[in-house]
Amino acid sequence: MIFLLEYNRRESRLVTFRPFSDAQRGAANQQRLELELDLNRRGVDHEVVILEAADEAALKRTHGRYFPDGIELLRPDSFLTN
Repeated sequence: MIFLLEYNRRESRLVTFRPFSDAQRGAANQQRLELELDLNRRGVDHEVVILEAADEAALKRTHGRYFPDGIELLRPDSFLTN
């Protein structure tokens, strides 16, 4: 699986979490680019990354800094905005 994350470093807060299937790699990259361009236009300094993991649990284990302890991952259809 592929995961698109937007992270507010200053607040240590995950802003956007979106999973994609491996077949949707192009769409994930396109959304990453659009998100980065939008944040740049608005002068928002957030980290935007695409990560690969077998599943959400593996992602949480390997990239725990993005996920506060005791908080379940956001559901695939959820988008948080500022």
